[in-house]
Amino acid sequence: MSCVFCDIANGRAPAAVEYEDDRVVAFNDINPAAPVHILIVPKKHIPTIADVSEEDEPLIGHLIRIARKLASERRLEGYKLIFNSGEKGGQIIFHLHLHLLGGWDRKPSTVSI
Repeated sequence: MSCVFCDIANGRAPAAVEYEDDRVVAFNDINPAAPVHILIVPKKHIPTIADVSEEDEPLIGHLIRIARKLASERRLEGYKLIFNSGEKGGQIIFHLHLHLLGGWDRKPSTVSI
């Protein structure tokens, strides 16, 4: 089974990469729901939040720290961090990823991603 986020994380598929280290890759969403919409994706394949193990806790913290770093670099005054989990939770690609959304000129309306 092919996973597009695994392909991006391993350099086998193109993406507008904003950040990369040994544990994560962050890139612009191809269907942005906000002026800034970056996906922070672990290189380790974890299908959903429900599949996160105790050993993955430092990785999840790292995703959040990278989101904060990217938000700061873009001087976002406010932003949203969203994990969708499972089909009924709005998850489309079954490789865990954190959405960083921001850049609105005013208070955003409800964002559906």
